[in-house]
Amino acid sequence: MKSSSCSLTEIQRRIDKVRRFLSITLSIANAHTVEFYTHDVWKRFVAVPPEEVLSAVSSGSDKQREPQHRQKEQSNTTFGFCNDTKRLVDTQELVQAAKAHSLPGLGFCMSREELLQDLRETRSESDAPPVETGAAFEPDEFMNSKKSHEVQSMSEVVACLAQHCSVKQVIDVGSGKGYLSSFLSLQYGLRVYGIDSSSTNTHGAQERNRKLKKFSRAYQKHTKAGRSQTEATHSPQEELIERKPGLNVGEDVLSDNGPRNLSQEEERVLTSSSDINPAVEGHSEQNPETDELFLSALSMDVIQSASPRVPPSQLSAEERERRKRENLERKAQNGADSTRAVFSPLTSYVTAETELRELINELEDAVVVGLHTCGDLAPSTLRMFVAKPELAAVCSVGCCYHLLSEEFDPAQQECLQSVCGFPLSQYLRDQSCFCSRNARMSACLALERVALGQGIQMESLFYRAVLHVILRDHYSSYKSEKRVGNVYSKAKSFVDYVRRALRRLELDESKLSDSDIQDYHNTYRVRMDEMHAFNMLKVTLAPCIEGLILLDRLCYLKEQEDVSFSALVQLFDPLLSPRCYAVIGLKSDGKRLTS
Repeated sequence: MKSSSCSLTEIQRRIDKVRRFLSITLSIANAHTVEFYTHDVWKRFVAVPPEEVLSAVSSGSDKQREPQHRQKEQSNTTFGFCNDTKRLVDTQELVQAAKAHSLPGLGFCMSREELLQDLRETRSESDAPPVETGAAFEPDEFMNSKKSHEVQSMSEVVACLAQHCSVKQVIDVGSGKGYLSSFLSLQYGLRVYGIDSSSTNTHGAQERNRKLKKFSRAYQKHTKAGRSQTEATHSPQEELIERKPGLNVGEDVLSDNGPRNLSQEEERVLTSSSDINPAVEGHSEQNPETDELFLSALSMDVIQSASPRVPPSQLSAEERERRKRENLERKAQNGADSTRAVFSPLTSYVTAETELRELINELEDAVVVGLHTCGDLAPSTLRMFVAKPELAAVCSVGCCYHLLSEEFDPAQQECLQSVCGFPLSQYLRDQSCFCSRNARMSACLALERVALGQGIQMESLFYRAVLHVILRDHYSSYKSEKRVGNVYSKAKSFVDYVRRALRRLELDESKLSDSDIQDYHNTYRVRMDEMHAFNMLKVTLAPCIEGLILLDRLCYLKEQEDVSFSALVQLFDPLLSPRCYAVIGLKSDGKRLTS
């Protein structure tokens, strides 16, 4: 395997660069939207009109001309912030700097295709066979488009990592519903152990995998039967029809005299050879969220009707012997499959100190993976990879950065355990790096989606900020110990929202009339653009904060002597899956134990 293009020193240099940028701009991300009006956040941090911010963010800093009345002030700026007042005075400069300090702007992440090509080249150099696939099923038949994209993209990478390390086992940490685990097992013939702390998830994954295996066997049997039938009825005339370029069912056949419609015979030949299953087609368009109902129905529908059963007494001796032999062969094959390709869901809370051999008796060298592991579980997966000699490679995609615990939290409210999720690298620990929960919450925002209008639910944020003004003015409450919760989705109006929230907070709602509440709404409604613009600034900074968190994890792997390769790899399309980056690591061959 080729070494990563960035050394530890280069990673540290990029971390320093991002930290310097965030030291100036993080005040925006740290501001809490709930306190937007009570703390007059806009005037504290921004010195330009909201319309200018929205224009600059939407244009992506394409505009280069600066407003004349602020040119003198902007000459004394850093990343768009005035060095004296610490307020934003040049949005275009900020947007441009944010792009340069995001992971794509830093320009050292590998693409998924580059990683796969690297693995393939290494495989060809070692004369290893190509990665085998089992044609089990198409994942979009039982997952929504987002999950299907994630599972297909990540599973191929994991399978290539497993083959590169010559291992057949995968440990899926935080396996959840077991989609990735099931696909790796059924599609790539890997033995997968899915570990999740929720017994409900474990039991659900086990039942789902049972249905998937049933569907997979029926699907393969159905496909094999279709191929056999096609081969048996194949004629030279059908072969000639199938060879015509661009021919699909329902298309015109090109002839010397122009297009002509398919004859009934040709259409019958094509539809029979394609062996379309009405049950599969009908269910493929169902709502992807109803996967349980879909699978339970589909697994029955795709199984072909059995032929009428012939009593054993009416079978010839030759036929009885043939069936006995086939049953023995099938049992032997099933036994071999069970040892080779199995998904075993396990319920356990795992950390780097967890003894995997106590959970998995048959543990061998393995690849440890995590698909959108929440909060501290992602850094714990990397610690586990480093600490366990039997783990040959890691592929970790984290999410929910706001749930990370921080070692150097000044309030000491988050990191109650001895090992925290951030920072992970010794380099940032030596600097006592601190990010804050609000900033990490901002890191979860999806810039690509917001840029296409799939944006923030502004009205709910506006309602909550104005409610905080009401709590300050009438209930002497600046910080509520009890969260309002999901009141907005149930409210019919702002007045209804406030009354529901007051009841949730167990406060006396009789203090305010409906007109009093509506007056607050009307007063702050004219300033809603400020909140919109401020949140767009948060969205602009989100990739930079996420970049710091991921660079910290990469730096941690770079610091380990027995990790021979490590990289950040973009696995997913950020529009489909905003948390699209994986931390990949491989150990030196000589550092692994063999069972």
